[in-house]
Order: sequence, then C-alpha cells, then structure tokens
Amino acid sequence: MLATCLTTPVFAQNLTVGVSWSNFQEERWKTDEAAIKAALEAAGNTYISADAQGSAAKQLTDVEALIAQGANALIILAMDKDAIGPAVDKAAAEGIPVVGYDRLIEDNRAFYLTFDNKGVGRIIAEHVVAAQPEGNFAIIKGDPGDPNADFLRSGMEEVIAGPVAEGKIKIVGETYTDGWKPENAQTNMEQILTANNNAIDAVLAENDGMAGGVIAALSAQGLTVPVGGQDGDLAALNRVARGTQTVSVWKDSRQLGKAAAEIASALAGGTAMDAVEGAVKWSGGEKGVEMNAIFLAPTPITKDNLNVVIDAGHISKEQACEGAAADVAACQ
Repeated sequence: MLATCLTTPVFAQNLTVGVSWSNFQEERWKTDEAAIKAALEAAGNTYISADAQGSAAKQLTDVEALIAQGANALIILAMDKDAIGPAVDKAAAEGIPVVGYDRLIEDNRAFYLTFDNKGVGRIIAEHVVAAQPEGNFAIIKGDPGDPNADFLRSGMEEVIAGPVAEGKIKIVGETYTDGWKPENAQTNMEQILTANNNAIDAVLAENDGMAGGVIAALSAQGLTVPVGGQDGDLAALNRVARGTQTVSVWKDSRQLGKAAAEIASALAGGTAMDAVEGAVKWSGGEKGVEMNAIFLAPTPITKDNLNVVIDAGHISKEQACEGAAADVAACQ
C-alpha cells in the first residue's frame, strides 16, 4: 500500500489552504512547510497556517481561525487524535475538506496522508537488532495521544517478538514520552538506566529528537549502544556518521508536503477523496474506520548509505560528516 508523489495533476486555482501545525518547534516541520508552500504557490493557491504550540485546545481555535480566514481546504497535523474531532466537525459543516497530515485522524471525512509508520518501526528494529541481536533492550515511544507511537511500536514488534519469545532479547524498560520531547526522553532513559544498573544493550527510540535525548543519557554514563530513530534530523544524521546512532529512518518531508498540498488542492477543487490519484482504502486504525489514504515509503539511513541524504540536498556533506568515524564512505 505504498504510493509515490502525485504526478502533474491539474488543480483549481486561487484557493486558500490552511495548515494547522501541532508543535512547529520540531525541526522537521519547517521542511514540510516549505514543500507545502512551494506546491501551493506552483498551483496558484495561497498558504495560511497556525501553530498550536503543543496544545490540543489551541488547535481547535486555530482551525476555527483558519476557516474564518477563508480556507478552502485544511491540512491538519493533529496534536491529539481524539481531541481533534470537533475541528473535523466544524470543517465538515462548512464543506471544507480535511487532510490528516502524517498523524491519523480516524474519521472518514479526513483524507489520511502519511509515511508507512508501521514500516518505519519495523525498519528501526531491523537495523538495531542486526547490530545487537540479543541483550537488554529499552523502547522509548512517542506521545501517548499520537497514534503513530503505537503504529511504530507494532512495527517494532514484528521484528523483536521472536527474539523476545526465545529469550534472546529482554525488554527491560518501555515508556511513552510526553510531546515526543527530547528532554522527556532523556529523563525516561535515565530512569531506565538507573533501574537496570546501566545494563542496557540497545534502544529503540521512535524519533530522532528522542534518540538524541537517549544518547545524551547513555553518554553521561559512558555508554555507546545501538540506538535507532526516525525523521532524518540533521543532528541525527551526524550522529549516524559519528557512530552514536545506528539508523535514522528518513521520511522525505518534501515529498510528504508536496503530496499534501496537491491532495488539498484537488479536494478543494471538488475531487472526491476516493478519486485522488494513488488513494487506497485503509482501515488499520484503532476504531477500524475505513478511510481514503496514501502511504509513502521511507528510507533507512545508516553509515553505509549516508550519501543518499547528502546527494538529495537534505544535508550538506560538512553537516553530516563533522567528527565522522573513519569507516563512513560518504565522508571520505
């Protein structure tokens, strides 16, 4: 159920697309925003936005404000999967289509656009387990209000279930992390290290920001163990080059942002959700609601293929390779 970007469709022009960001302080959303803006401008449409600053309540008033500003379609990065419901109700009442961006809004009135998050979790676990096939593992999950935290975890389970059942891998600490915040992940990791007398052999972290917090906690104890994350954050890619992070699963935000802008423009122009190019029927959410969705394919980045993100212009060679280990080919 993977799709690539939409291909050169013709969209209605002079439309306004409103984007509601959950927590714009995360590095990656700036890349998404630039891609959304560029695709909307290319189609002759206008971008407006609001930042909920991590507040599910503020996000509801943000959406009302975007509607009041004349949004013909909405792209919503939901702070909380359940709390966002009234915003979808409001948009539906006004006949305004909604794209649930990167995080599931489990409502058949929303179009779901994301990367294959279960696949991302699987990739993180595959690379970490390849580097460390047995021992004490910690799992640092994302925010409990974000369905992606559980999608990622279920993907990880596909890889670790067998080794856990065989006793090769022991999960000695597993916790959600409020707001996906690196400092909260660092605290969580510190507590897991304390509880296990530092006997941790590997960590599955659900994003790069949290992986950074995990690695800070490990480093403070003089430990270097395999750690996985995702997002292709610049600092994480440098950690991959330095050898402190095993893998960062890169979800090319430019691809996701471009697709969101194109889908929103198509829907605002009257295209039915099930007529969007590349759309599939999906019902893998907690409530089993059947939705129209597009899933993009992610790319794992390790020291062996760091050149992929450099060649794509996502990060400069200088940024990626500062302090790099001697065995990183892209940095030679």
